[in-house]
Amino acid sequence: MNIYTIIMRTSFLLLFFVSFAKASLVDRFENWVSEFKMKFESHVVFERVFKNWVSNHKFIEEINSKNLTYKLGHNQFSGMDSIEFRDYLGISNILLSDEHKPLAQSIEPVDKIPDSVDWTETGAVTPVKDQGQCGSCWSFSTTGALEGVYFNKYKSLQSFSEQQLVDCDNRRNGGKDMGCSGGLMDNAFSWISKHGGLCSELDYPYVSGTTKETGTCQNGCAVVKNSRISSFVDVKPSSDEEMMKALSLNPVSIAIQADQREFQLYKSGVFTGNCGTKLDHGVLAVGYGYFEGEDFYLVKNSWSTSWGDKGYIKLGRGTKYNNGDGQCGMLLQASYPVL
Repeated sequence: MNIYTIIMRTSFLLLFFVSFAKASLVDRFENWVSEFKMKFESHVVFERVFKNWVSNHKFIEEINSKNLTYKLGHNQFSGMDSIEFRDYLGISNILLSDEHKPLAQSIEPVDKIPDSVDWTETGAVTPVKDQGQCGSCWSFSTTGALEGVYFNKYKSLQSFSEQQLVDCDNRRNGGKDMGCSGGLMDNAFSWISKHGGLCSELDYPYVSGTTKETGTCQNGCAVVKNSRISSFVDVKPSSDEEMMKALSLNPVSIAIQADQREFQLYKSGVFTGNCGTKLDHGVLAVGYGYFEGEDFYLVKNSWSTSWGDKGYIKLGRGTKYNNGDGQCGMLLQASYPVL
């Protein structure tokens, strides 16, 4: 066999394997399109999404090959690059704290901090919700915290209305938040206090995830009995002890940085990856514990059950994260309401 024949056969084999690998990716991409019911406005959009998906697929395989404490996987955001991801969720709006908080009070004493807490096992947490294409994360974090304290006090799990907060607690209606353009949980706690409580999800359902905009405030629903917030607690920042103390009492609203690629594609395990402290997303801490050699906080997100571990993420716990500010900055701005 001469050298020319060897080169030709080698080139043929390389072309075959490259074509096979590409075909395999196309099949996987088509399965993803079918699973998440993706629709494309044009061939240009299709090509862009496919390019992003392939890039994210390779990134997922790269990270998962390192045998870290967490795994990545495909979800509804796999066809987006980082900029599109931020724009879609409206998470570029940083949650800014309000220094003037007339309702804030100190955390009540706790005799002994438990080794672990999981409010999802007690009935204090509603099913994972989906904020859709609206920067309303702050409203979901707010209702989640209210649902938790309401259950713990009255033994009744109520699903409260995010849409009422989005539509009514904004600057054009005398509030401090900005609907689909961002907000702050403490502001929403104050609004609920001022307006005597909050309506239920059933009476004021969420639609902004589809309309992609803030709606007109509706006054026809009746607030859930005893849902008026009397005050709220701002958890001392940069303290795992204080966070665990607060979580031993009830779920806690927190702000995190969620715009990182690894966070976008998180699937399971304790997330210890790249994640800073530029707070841009409101979520709900619902517990803490220990998993496969890692301390963690259990966090409920509002990106549906298709994201993460059925809508949840375990964030690394301990002083090694961001110099004590917590993984993704989760210890910087935490609070919960008091009824």
